[in-house]
Amino acid sequence: MTVVLDGYSFLECPRWHDGRLWVSDFYTNQVVATDGRGHVEVVAEVPGQPSGIGFLPDGRALIVSMRDHRILVRDESGSLAEHADLSGAVSGVLNDMVVDDRGRAFVGDFGFDLMGGAPLRYTTLTRVDTDGTVVTVADDLGFPNGMVILGGNVLVVAETFAGRLTAFDIAEDGGLSNRRVWAQFGEPPQTEDVGEAVEQLQVGPDGICADAEGAIWVADALNARVIRVQEGGAILDEIATGLGVFACMLGGDDGCTLFLCAAPSFPEHERRPVREAQLMAVRVDVPHAELP
Repeated sequence: MTVVLDGYSFLECPRWHDGRLWVSDFYTNQVVATDGRGHVEVVAEVPGQPSGIGFLPDGRALIVSMRDHRILVRDESGSLAEHADLSGAVSGVLNDMVVDDRGRAFVGDFGFDLMGGAPLRYTTLTRVDTDGTVVTVADDLGFPNGMVILGGNVLVVAETFAGRLTAFDIAEDGGLSNRRVWAQFGEPPQTEDVGEAVEQLQVGPDGICADAEGAIWVADALNARVIRVQEGGAILDEIATGLGVFACMLGGDDGCTLFLCAAPSFPEHERRPVREAQLMAVRVDVPHAELP
């Protein structure tokens, strides 16, 4: 395990793109990109707090602006503009995002005021089309978080507070169907109390990424580890991180570097005033595949 970057507030949503890892830092309102060898560039300033990152077919970046419920688009000059406004479709701050090969973005949201101590509520998944049209495509999701697209037409969503990965088939028009459990880690908590739910969860699936054998690496936000999971829920591998780990991404020149977004804890009041977050990396055997 090596430390690639340190001195950040809370890193999330890493994406490998054109030889660099892009990653959002929640409480400095920055998106940074690194080649993993010491060079770092601030590629976007997002006052509304950046989260999910994806890329359109023409190479422009889409960036989630969490608190004002927008998706921003970054052009080659680095300028940001509004791509879509989701404020009429979501009930909580926006979260992670995956962009398919047609440029359609699938976006999750918290669904309730997690940081403010509100009762746990299930929520929706939103699709943003290339023209900025906003459509609700799924509901009753337990904190939709990291997402991958397998085989071009299967969306897998990490439901953090349901302790599972859920799959959908993506239709030609972007609709979702055939909802099914891809992997279940114990029984979903039957409580609205976040603290009780955390105690009941065996795995807290947060950010995810896929490899060339169809397995998914899962950042287990509750147990300071990443796990490699196959469809059906069998855990094939486990890497302890020493710190809480909240997202992961395969990248590097050969796709076999697993980047990990780590921090001592998750709550905003603990992370915002300090700079203890790290981007770590570890070598694995099977390279990156699929989206993101």
